[in-house]
Amino acid sequence: MAVQESAAQLSMTLKVQEYPTLKVPYETLNKRFRAAQKNIDRETSHVTMVVAELEKTLSSCPAVDSVVSLLDGVVEKLSVLKRKAVESVQAEDESAQLCKRRIEHLKEHSSDQPAAAGLWKRKRMDRMMAEHLLRCGYYNTAVRLARQSGIESCLEFSLRIQEFIELIRQNKRLDAVRHARKHFSQAEGSQLDEVRQVMGMLAFPPDTHISPYKDLLDPARWRMLTQQFRYDNYRLHQLGNNSVFTLTLQAGLSAIKTPQCYKDDGSSRSPDCPVCSRSLNKLAQPLPMAHCANSRLVCKISGDVMNENNPPMMLPNGYVYGYNSLLSIRQDDKVVCPRTKEVFHFSQAEKVYIM
Repeated sequence: MAVQESAAQLSMTLKVQEYPTLKVPYETLNKRFRAAQKNIDRETSHVTMVVAELEKTLSSCPAVDSVVSLLDGVVEKLSVLKRKAVESVQAEDESAQLCKRRIEHLKEHSSDQPAAAGLWKRKRMDRMMAEHLLRCGYYNTAVRLARQSGIESCLEFSLRIQEFIELIRQNKRLDAVRHARKHFSQAEGSQLDEVRQVMGMLAFPPDTHISPYKDLLDPARWRMLTQQFRYDNYRLHQLGNNSVFTLTLQAGLSAIKTPQCYKDDGSSRSPDCPVCSRSLNKLAQPLPMAHCANSRLVCKISGDVMNENNPPMMLPNGYVYGYNSLLSIRQDDKVVCPRTKEVFHFSQAEKVYIM
């Protein structure tokens, strides 16, 4: 029963994390299907028109040349219809095969063979890392998005604002005014407020130190536009702002994060804890702490859980270690506290009881 519940939880987790994995190819297949339907309906109507014209001509004893010309037209329209149908079916089949491959890949997580399950986990990690790296800018998103049209985004307006700022930076004020008349005349709402703000830059030199014009001239605005560009690209494909790798990593860090990982003196940090490591400690800092209904005491020396088989023992200086660990470091009936380097008799250690 417990195994079934664990498998069900794992399946639900995969459904949540891998939603974009199936969403994108499915939407592509759906889009290609609708496009194919429109193309075939249009070409079918063309064939119907030329056939009707041929039938009308044949009813009035036409010349042979005119009939041959009309037949050539029917053959041409049928050839176009066949070509469009074949191209549409091939495109739909590619999308369907992609969906099938991704579904088969996700189904491998329930394999009974440990080797196959381990290979699938490794492949999944590689895939999440690849997606994460792509999100970090290692591909030319600018070309792809620039070719799209009808995107409900303020990206184009932000780029026009930046063009205006660059003209002011180059001290081309007349060109900046022409640019504003061409692109900002239809601005309204919050965009109008932003236009009013940037228009104030006409009265100040490019090296001004007055806010907010100094901030507008800061080259860091280009990084903001790059980030906005990526987010719009994600929304275009119905993807989240964070990669699956980032979400999985943050969920794992949050699950094991405790206040002990952020003690100022660092004495309570564990070498085996990922959150305590230097590389992940800062990354996990804004994440919530782990919610633990039942606490567990872990020995600082061995990392083992302190329980009835390994009872917690407190030294006179107040530090608590597992009984088995104190036995392992005992020499001549004395133990050295790993934290303070104080030496105590083993008999001075007292058992700790937790109510």
